[in-house]
Amino acid sequence: MKAGVKIDDINVTPMVDLYLVLLLIFIIMTTAGVQGIKVNLPKAGKASQLDGPKSQAITVNPENRIFLNTVPVTLAELESRLAAEKARSPEFPVVVRGDNRTQYEGIMQVLDVLGRLGITQIGLATQPAK
Repeated sequence: MKAGVKIDDINVTPMVDLYLVLLLIFIIMTTAGVQGIKVNLPKAGKASQLDGPKSQAITVNPENRIFLNTVPVTLAELESRLAAEKARSPEFPVVVRGDNRTQYEGIMQVLDVLGRLGITQIGLATQPAK
């Protein structure tokens, strides 16, 4: 190169490498974050544990009314009652029941409350196919 000659080219190769690495990180983090809701489905044919904590039954009827063990509750009341139960017994099972005409949103609101409380032993009640 001669003295006094200016180069007007910009080398974009390092910038493209950086964008590709960022794209790769974005793809990995996006796929790792989409896992869904983890649930422990109840097993049929097993005897219930008598010495374990009492399970809680949450039912959502077709009118989207929520019941905790046959007692009607709102979402806020459900969250406070389950938080109190979790304080007494950190690992207790919850069974979520919904009528086949129940809107999906009602079930998801209940599952969202369970997720916020950190309840991990969740079962979804179903009837066997005939």
